[in-house]
Amino acid sequence: MKTVACIIQNGFAPFEFGVACEAFGLDRSDDGVPNFDFRVVAAEIGPVVSKIGGFSVNVEHDLSFAYEADLVVVCPIPREWWGSTDPRVLDAVRDAADRDAWLLSVCSGSFVLGEAGVLDGRRATTHWMYADAMAAMFPQVAIDPDVLYVQDGRIITSAGTAAGLDACLHLLRQELGAELTNRIARRMVVPPQRDGGQAQFIDRPLPIDHGDALADVTTWALENLRDDLTVEHLASRALMSPRTFARRFKAEHGATPAAWLARQRIIQAQRMLERTDLALDEIAVECGFGSAAVLRQNFARVLGTTPTAYRATFSCVTAGAVA
Repeated sequence: MKTVACIIQNGFAPFEFGVACEAFGLDRSDDGVPNFDFRVVAAEIGPVVSKIGGFSVNVEHDLSFAYEADLVVVCPIPREWWGSTDPRVLDAVRDAADRDAWLLSVCSGSFVLGEAGVLDGRRATTHWMYADAMAAMFPQVAIDPDVLYVQDGRIITSAGTAAGLDACLHLLRQELGAELTNRIARRMVVPPQRDGGQAQFIDRPLPIDHGDALADVTTWALENLRDDLTVEHLASRALMSPRTFARRFKAEHGATPAAWLARQRIIQAQRMLERTDLALDEIAVECGFGSAAVLRQNFARVLGTTPTAYRATFSCVTAGAVA
């Protein structure tokens, strides 16, 4: 991925627009991160006005760049304009989907993707406040209102505000690998990875009366991923019953302890594939998978690739890598 087109329209939300600029538009070459050819585009060259604050952005590029970009980002539009997107924007979105470019929408930008028809038969998400409206407008789309972002093929839809940044980092991790994405996240001072399945919000949050018990347990678990970490074992370290621990863990992390551990093991395996020349069996043991066969199964399920292919793409080891 080398070229990124960010489509904005009148009424755009400045925060979500800024997310795209921050994720793909900054020069991070001093951190060893490759730059993207990032351009803000619109149906018409000239000022595009934000609904919030009434300020405008002077757009210097029309949609022609979107027709060649490796990634097309679609920013949110106001509710009153859902269903009446400029046909030129819809054509650019359809073209991106047809040529299998990446498509990423932030918040209600998913309504543009829905209107373009590229979400038909796919899973998608949007801000939880808009999920019912989106489901009514686009019944052929499987809307999941509870998650931070959804990837279906090469189309990523996200919930509002910070979830858009999570979706961008999720995409960058696939394109640049864990190490470079972690550098980007550190510079942003945000977590490098929040699972897309994490809940957007908790309607009736549990009272936080357990101090730092869960933080201590997760820190310890990350240092001992090679061990057999059962819910009972983790719960005993938190001085809770397994049932209470599992319930509180799901409330805070948006995933069960088992699902969270599986994801952390995958992330650790990614790091080791990038930074070491250890054999797959050794990496599998260190990450808690036990064998290379189990590591391959989990890699294929979560990342859609093999450890060997991942290492070939993202390894920082210049010599002696073990396939």
